[in-house]
This record gives sequence, C-alpha cells and structure tokens, in this order.
Amino acid sequence: GLVLGVYSSEKDDGAAQFTSAGDAFDRLVSGKLRALLSLCGPPLKKGKTRIFHGLHQDFPSVVVVGLGKKNAGINEQENWNEGKENIRAAVAVGCRQIQDLEIPCVEVDPCGDAQAAAEGAVLGLHEYNELKQKKKPVVTPQLHGSAESQAWQKGVIYAEGQNLARYLMEAPANYITPIKFAEHIEQKLRSFSNVKVHIRPESWITTQEMGAFLSVAKGSAEPPIFLEIHYLGGANTDDSPLVFVGKGVTFDSGGISLKPSSGMDAMRADMGGAATVCSAIVTAAALNLPLNIIGLAPLCENMPSGKANKPGDVVRAKNGKTIQVDNTDAEGRLLLADALCYAHNFNARAIVNAATLTGAMDVALGSAATGVFTNSSWLWTHLYEASILTGDRVWRMPLFEHYTKQVTDCPLADVSNIGKYSRAGGACTAAAFLKEFVSAPHWAHLDIAGVMSNKDEVPYLRKGMAGRPTRTLVEFAARLSKDSHN
Repeated sequence: GLVLGVYSSEKDDGAAQFTSAGDAFDRLVSGKLRALLSLCGPPLKKGKTRIFHGLHQDFPSVVVVGLGKKNAGINEQENWNEGKENIRAAVAVGCRQIQDLEIPCVEVDPCGDAQAAAEGAVLGLHEYNELKQKKKPVVTPQLHGSAESQAWQKGVIYAEGQNLARYLMEAPANYITPIKFAEHIEQKLRSFSNVKVHIRPESWITTQEMGAFLSVAKGSAEPPIFLEIHYLGGANTDDSPLVFVGKGVTFDSGGISLKPSSGMDAMRADMGGAATVCSAIVTAAALNLPLNIIGLAPLCENMPSGKANKPGDVVRAKNGKTIQVDNTDAEGRLLLADALCYAHNFNARAIVNAATLTGAMDVALGSAATGVFTNSSWLWTHLYEASILTGDRVWRMPLFEHYTKQVTDCPLADVSNIGKYSRAGGACTAAAFLKEFVSAPHWAHLDIAGVMSNKDEVPYLRKGMAGRPTRTLVEFAARLSKDSHN
C-alpha cells in the first residue's frame, strides 16, 4: 500500500495540490491519480481520504489523505504546530485504511515532515491486542522515497516510546504488577551499555525510611518496588542529571476510601506517570541523547486490606514530615513525596515528576493538555516549547501559597494529604502538597490524569490508554541536552 498527501486548494478551482511524493507518483502513472481525484467530486478536506486500486503494480492500493493548508505552521491560539498535527492525523488515517485491507506493508509519503509522518503512522497503527486470539493484521510502515530517512527514523523512535507507555498502561494489572513493570523496563534497556537499572526491594525502601510510600504499599499482597534508572548519555558522567519521577500505582482501588466500581478497571493505568517517564528514558537511550537522566518510579498497588492505611492515620515521609492521610485515595502524592525527597540526592539540573494524580485535573483541562505546576519559569519555557512541536500540549497551573495553607492547616500532622476545602482546587492542593517535599529550584509536577486515555480526541491515537505526554518529555530532554543552562 501507499499513503500520499494532498493539500487543500488555496484557490477555488479545486485542483489537487500534491506533495512532492504525490507529484512524482502522479507522473509515474501518467497523470491518472490527479484525473481520478478530480472525478471524485470536491477537493479532499483535512483528514479525509480517497482510496484507489490498480494504479500501479508496486502499489495495488493507494490512499490519498487530506493534509489541510500547505503552509500551516504554529497556531498561536492552539499552542501547537498545526502543520505537524495535520500530518500525524492524516497519515494515521491512511495507514489504518491500508490495515483494514489486510496489506502487510505500507509506504508513507513524508509529507514535508518525515518525523511527523512516522509518528502518525506508528502511533496510528498501535493497538493493544496481546491477549486476544483474533488479532488485527500487523502492518509495517516505511518511508516512501529515501530523502528524509533520518527524520523518519527519529519519528519512529519517538512514537515507539509512546507506544511502550501505552502498552504498560493498557495491560491488565495482574499482568503488570510492580515487579513485572520493573522487569519489562529493565529488559527494554538491557542492550544499552550506558544504562544501569536498579530494582530496589521492600527492604531497601524501608532502609530509606520512605514511610509514606510503604504505608500505601502495605495494603496489598504485591510487594512494592522502587525502580531506579541511570542513563549516562552526557559527555561527563558527573554532569548534573535531569531527574524524572513517575507515580507507579499499578492498580488503584482507592484503598479504604474505595472508588466507585464503575470505571475502576481503568485504574490499571494509574502508573501512567511511571510508564511515561520510563518510556521517555528508553527513548532517550535509543536516540543517544547527550545528557544524563535518572528515572525514579515508586511502584505498588493501593488496596483495601486489613493492613491498609485508614483515614486519619498519620505516616512519616523520608524528610521527617508527618502526613495525615485523610483520604486513602489520595495515595499517589504519598509515593511521590518520598520519591521527590530521594530525587534531591542527585544534584539535579531539574526534577520533573509525572502522575495521574487528580480527577480534578481532568475536570479542569479535560484531555486537551497536561497540567504543569512549576517553581521555575526556565523549566516551564522548555516544557512549553517542546509541547508545541509534539502537539502533546502542556498548560501552566498555579502553585500559589493560597493552596499551601489548605494542606498545611492540619489537625494531627505537618500536612494533610487533601486540601481542607475538600474538592476545591483539588489539582492545585495536590501540587501544593508535593511542593512541601521539594527544595530544588527547578521542579515541575505534571498532572496527567486528564490525558491518561483517549476516546477520539487525538485522531492519531486509537481508543484506549494514551501514553501521553511521553513524546513531550523526550523532546524536552532533547532540548535540555542542547541547552547550555547550568
């Protein structure tokens, strides 16, 4: 199969405006493609397709996809590069049509941006069907022509990174337990000589005095794991690393503060923070990015047993602060509190944590963007600029003292794990809680609860767990590796 792009016409004459690959193919078939397109009615709209059979012996099926305006660039209103997004969406639709025809291989027009085209193809074809007997046919996308092979390969690596996060988040919680999660990541990193993976057991977590993390883990029969990854890609292994921290609750029942049963199965993806940051490091290693990155993922289940945290219990975090656990379903911040304390051991250039932390974040932004809370404008600028390129957007949220007071005004302990006005500003009080465990000058908390899954909002992702914002984290790391900031 072959997927070719066509731009929407600037003029009203409706003549198809092909990409250079489309033009070359049309010449190869003596202008038949252009003639057929004009016979098919009005010009192709953005994201719409037409399919033709029998035009050329090498490509029995050709899908033509609408790319929208030719010179669509950064859309200030939308905070993304519209041209790149159009290519991702169009290529994904085209590749899926080839898959529906059960054709095993598809060549993809680079459409002027081979990286975006590769991302659209590889992300658009991904589906979790490990456990089904009847699987969709596997389609291998490859670049049509050889002009942009380096950019294409980069796009493939970026997309495979996000697909790894999607795989981990989608898999059932009895398949991805804390230890299996850690082993899966270790296996992905085995071939890189500049990566060390430490799978820390419960005894190590205890010696580190991570009382908040352990208090969540003790409710489950699955032992907790603290996954620690060191990627040494920098020119000097002593250079200050970027530290990624990810919430790794492999299943979240809510604990004693039990969640409603409807939709609870989606809580197998409550380790989305760990999945995205670990996948970002796997991707950074595959790209051989020239910087040092440390990944930290506290992994456990949150279950309601006789040993589980009870509302009103007080636990002690690694930095000595006491925490009143007023709601056992606000457990992610307990894991992160200890992991963030530990992150300060590494003299980090920046600490970035990701977590499916609050339903309130989904209420605030839906699936349009990841909410970012940060104490550093430098860090915010890098994340924001990275997200414009990836189309996986971020939006800055407030870290006001106003919210800090709501978690530190606590009857029994130094901090409460929920704000005293309950639901008001829930994503903001959660961030304020985390800030109590951070002294680093460059820290960002990414609340990814709203972008955890995809229904139909992102056209190049199928329905299911989204693996967002893995590509934005990778692009951010890539920008940091070029940045001379110390």
